[in-house]
Amino acid sequence: MNQEELLKMVSLGDKEAFHQLYQETDKTVYSFILSILKNPQDAEEVMQETYMKIWTGAASYKPQGKPLAWIFTIARNLCYMKFRDQKRMADMGLDELSGEELGADFPPLENLADAIVLQAALEILKEDERQVVLLHAASGLKHREIAAALGMPLATVLSKYNRAIKKLKQHLGEE
Repeated sequence: MNQEELLKMVSLGDKEAFHQLYQETDKTVYSFILSILKNPQDAEEVMQETYMKIWTGAASYKPQGKPLAWIFTIARNLCYMKFRDQKRMADMGLDELSGEELGADFPPLENLADAIVLQAALEILKEDERQVVLLHAASGLKHREIAAALGMPLATVLSKYNRAIKKLKQHLGEE
């Protein structure tokens, strides 16, 4: 079943179709979200929200373009909402924050080093370069699939990917 058919089944409440859609798209969607937010914990949170929106809003999908582009739009909008929420939190006074908002839940130490390295590497890339690299490296999408999903020409995707890899190698001291 293709993704368009899966979305139609999801709109009818088919949990198995939702599960299959999730399995086909989760790595790609996570990579896309991470490329925008640059924070693994925030990316996981937004990913959950994205799939909740897909489950509740599948009936609103209009089969005009690719389903993955529709999913990316939902994810991108949720990422921007996350940025607005973070800005609002930053504007609040420290005394207005609760213990939970101050980060009472600390990530496990073994994941912290990986997260710091990943975040540092992602910060040197432009947003569009991050998206292309993560969609290719973390999700395993082919460059032409990335071009279709992001609505970019294949040559542009290849150029951004090569430029980003060169930047990452220089950042890591390999060139």
